[in-house]
Amino acid sequence: MANITVKTMAQYMAEGKQPEILFWVGCAGSFDDRAKKITRAFVKILNNIGLDFAVLGTEESCTGDPVKRAGNEFVFQMQAMMNIEVLNAYDIKKIVTTCPHCFNTLKNEYPNLGGNYDVLHHSQFLQQLINDGKLKLEGSEVFKGKKITFQDPCYLGRGNNVYEAPRVLIEKLDAELVEMKRCKTRGLCCGAGGAQMFKESEKGNVDINIERTGEALEKEPNIIATGCPFCNTMMTDGVKHFEKESSVVVKDLAELVMEAKDL
Repeated sequence: MANITVKTMAQYMAEGKQPEILFWVGCAGSFDDRAKKITRAFVKILNNIGLDFAVLGTEESCTGDPVKRAGNEFVFQMQAMMNIEVLNAYDIKKIVTTCPHCFNTLKNEYPNLGGNYDVLHHSQFLQQLINDGKLKLEGSEVFKGKKITFQDPCYLGRGNNVYEAPRVLIEKLDAELVEMKRCKTRGLCCGAGGAQMFKESEKGNVDINIERTGEALEKEPNIIATGCPFCNTMMTDGVKHFEKESSVVVKDLAELVMEAKDL
């Protein structure tokens, strides 16, 4: 894999060093073929700016979010405690993740079990890098004249009140941000939250991802931007349903930044 350099926490520990951040990859980013591209994009950005980061590698396990949302608190706590034991052994302070589900669980559920960390979604971290002058997007014309609409992930937006960071990134791309009718605090779920990703749809008039994608397509965007691997899957399926693959693409924020920087 060209331009990809990733060290594990075990390697840092062996060298007697501590990275600036731990990149929590998550199940989707590790195993789902589409989400792996998001993982690679974020890593390329971190490599490009020369930031010290590490992953847990095989020591990383699911945060327990899906099983908790499915109602099994006991299994969630077992999964969480195993992860907390690993994180605390490495003295982890700061975690960045590309998955809002991991973000929400690590940030809000883990402290009660003894896991206290500074947890950021990658949109927040990328915004910080821009504010600190470490990440520069000025001068890129890759997305000039493009219309981009953003799908607010439930666990990022309404769950944790993070609305600004993703939109700052899109505006930095010199693209036109077009908002859906239901956005920010009134945003509509893509349909994959609450462990719904892993079960068949229930009976109803329309699948929720089809309704949501329809709202996005009403704005006639060139790109539907997402900040969540689940949203990415559901909106991509929606675009296929409407047979719009030739005119509309679904991209994660990290992929947009990577392309703007031509990495």
